[in-house]
Parts: sequence; C-alpha cells; structure tokens
Amino acid sequence: MSAFITDTDERALLRESVAKLAAKYGQEYFLERSRSGAKVDELWRDLGQAGLLGVHLPEEYGGGGAGLSEMLIVIEELAAHGFPLLLAVVSPAICGSILAAHSSEQMKTEWLPGLADGSRKMAFGLTEPDAGSNSHNVSTTARRDGEGWVISGGKYFISAIDECEALLLITRDPEFVGTSKSPLSMFVVPTDAPGLTLQPLPTAVVSPDHQFTVFLDEVRVGPEAVIGAAGNGLRQVFAGLNPERILASGISTGIGRYAISKAVSYAQNRQVWSVPIGAHQGISHPLAEAHITVELARLAAYRAAELFDAGQPAAEAANIAKFAAADASLKALDQAIQTHGGNGLSLEYGLAELWFSARLLKTAPVSREMVLNFVAQTSLKLPASY
Repeated sequence: MSAFITDTDERALLRESVAKLAAKYGQEYFLERSRSGAKVDELWRDLGQAGLLGVHLPEEYGGGGAGLSEMLIVIEELAAHGFPLLLAVVSPAICGSILAAHSSEQMKTEWLPGLADGSRKMAFGLTEPDAGSNSHNVSTTARRDGEGWVISGGKYFISAIDECEALLLITRDPEFVGTSKSPLSMFVVPTDAPGLTLQPLPTAVVSPDHQFTVFLDEVRVGPEAVIGAAGNGLRQVFAGLNPERILASGISTGIGRYAISKAVSYAQNRQVWSVPIGAHQGISHPLAEAHITVELARLAAYRAAELFDAGQPAAEAANIAKFAAADASLKALDQAIQTHGGNGLSLEYGLAELWFSARLLKTAPVSREMVLNFVAQTSLKLPASY
C-alpha cells in the first residue's frame, strides 16, 4: 500500500474485499473473456451481491450510502488486479449518480436498486461524431409529441450498451433553443425501443466492454422517461461528468499499480549473469520514477473525490487528476513492458494488451487537450480559444 494514501478502517476493509474478489477470478479470466468477446457476468454478479457496485449510492435505494471516494477505491482496486472495467464507471457511477441527483422518486425507486446490486445496467449516451467535449452541440433531437417526445439522431463510442437495458441519453430540445434555459434534456430510453439500433464499433481495446454507434430513428418515449425537468440537461450532465473523470483516474492509477507490481516481481526474479535485473539502476530507477508519478496521481484522484463528497467545487481537481493519472499509467505500463524485455509483448504476462485501455484514457472521457484548455481558462484565467 501507499505511504501517502491512508485509508480509514472501513475503507481498508473495502479495499481488501475488492482485492479478494478480484483475486478469486484472476486477470487471466478477464483477458480470456475479453479476447473471446465474452462478458464477465460472474464477476459483475459477485461485485453487485457484495454491495461494491452501489457503494456510493443512497442507502434508501439499495446503495451503500458512502461516497465517490469509496467507489474510487472499488474502481482502482479492480484495475490494480488487472480488471479495468469501463461499465463499472458508466452504469452505477455516471448513470447512478445522475439519477440519484436529478431523477424523480419513481425513477430512483425503479432504477437505483438494480444499478446498485448489478442486476440492471444502463449505458450513457453523450458523445456524437461531431459533438464530444463540446457537449452543448449535440444534434440528437427530442421534440415534444403530445405528452411525450420523439427522439432522432445518433450517438458514438457508447460503451457496453449491448449489455444494458436502457440508455441515459442527452438530447437537444428545440423548445429551449434561444431561451434562458439549456437546450439539452436527458432521458432514460429502453435499448429495445422501436427505432433504436446498435452498430458495433471495432476498436483495438481488449475489454469485455465493447463500443457501439447508436442510431435513433423516431424513437418515442413517454413523460416518465425525462430526467427531472426538460431543459435542465446541461446541469444534470455535470452530476455525472466529474465522477466519470475521477473514476477514470482510478482505472488509470490501478493499471499503473498493476504494471509496476508485475515489473517489480519480474525484476526481482529474473536473473542475468547471476544478478537480479532489478539490481541495475537502468531497471530500478525508471520503475521508481513510474511509482512516484502513479502515487502523485493517486493523491490527486482521492483529493478530487474528497472535494466532490464534501459538496465543494471539484471540476478543476477532477480534470487535473484525470490528466495526471492517464499519463502516469502509460509511463508505468511502458516501463513494465520494457522491464520484461521481449516477454513484455508476450500474452502470457498480461501487460501488452492493457496498453490499449491505458491509452484510451488519455483521450476519454475527456482528452488531455481539453483538460489543458480547462486549466488554462478556468484555473489560470487565460483567454478562451473557443
């Protein structure tokens, strides 16, 4: 454990519980399922039954009543054992957090217990081919039709929707364009709704959580589908985006911890000319530096979660943590592969395939360039470039 991250007794027990559950399956389970295109349903079920997926959700809706800091422990510890689970960030964390903060009592009662225990899953639909970080410009449109809405458009890079019952969808609402309200509204749309179709989006990422393009052609939803009130979508989105960035940091730091652990073990046991390779500073110093960067990123991530849980502004901390963690993760993983020599590219050692997941997190859920824009304009008060 880190000398910098100090857990309370409860958090230490939580971390231990996640570690034991991950060890029960082993990384080979995750890789085998990912390579074959299968799912990790058994792991997901066990996480839900142990109360780990909904640890941050309100107790009155089946959650653990803790905070984002506790969910960060779950996400990071899974990744630190070789399980970078995107769906755990998307379904209970992003979607669960938005529903807990903004949905109706009926919707909370309907959805949160299932998201917490893993029996139900929900995807998150924000990104479009021409609207990523510029979420204000989504073109998927929800127009009123009687008491409900008709939705048309498309979403891009939607994670794991093939496993989900519903899509938490951000739309442009023409009714509010040009008014003082946000032009965005948010809906829960069943994935089996007529007019909603999925198209697989092949990527190099080795993961059970696949990517999809989603098409919506005159999809009809009733008044019960809207989150809160129409026209409040922009404010609602941010109830999920800061947690998303903080928890993405946890995936990155977990991958970094996993990579360093594997590299240290190899450097201790691999001998050349009767000396462990870890005795050479050419091996030990880069690993020590990688460890330092990962631990600093962990400090940033837990600080961001602490601010969020305290109800304080957390956007700057969330963005900084995400930026630092993604860079630290790749540095650690690259050095771990280098430490293994040719074995670093062997599937037997479980490192090379993680590179794609680690690299993805430099781009998503927010690119490093957009983080730099945010810090330049918000933290440093420099002129905006857009």
